[in-house]
Amino acid sequence: MKIVSEHKINNKVLRLVLGDITERDVDAIVNAANSHLQHGGGVAGAIVRRGGQVIQEESDKIGFVPVGNAAITTAGKLPSRFVIHAVGPRMGEGDEDNKLKNAVINSLKLASEKGLKSISMPAISSGIFGFPKDRCARILVNEAKRFLEENPTVSLETVEFCIFDDLTLGYFKQEFDKLT
Repeated sequence: MKIVSEHKINNKVLRLVLGDITERDVDAIVNAANSHLQHGGGVAGAIVRRGGQVIQEESDKIGFVPVGNAAITTAGKLPSRFVIHAVGPRMGEGDEDNKLKNAVINSLKLASEKGLKSISMPAISSGIFGFPKDRCARILVNEAKRFLEENPTVSLETVEFCIFDDLTLGYFKQEFDKLT
């Protein structure tokens, strides 16, 4: 894990790291999930392979989660305590930008409602769901910044984006460079 950039907002940390989200020692990691919470491929598959079948079993009990919403399970054998399953949009389904904004906001709200202090997010929807990586980075970084600005008393102390590949990291770094 390598810290690429860090900004303070209301005495809270907005951080960009290059690494494997399944290795992050935070209160919650975010899983880029589908509505049926079937964790077969991409980030979701990696989370279940590393964390164990209990994550899929708890997800099966939750069932369906609409696009733009989020649900929470325990994290099994992962270093984090919880997995927040954020359902991002697939490109071509319509209103993707707003759905992605809602997925980010609802993940942060859910972490806050649980009193969590740290959360790590991947580039939701930018992999197999085909969302453009540059737009993903802009939406995720700006929504997290706005959330921390508008909710100064929230329990979250650290919101980070954990990016796995250099191409996607480049887009997130551009957005972090724009932060003041």
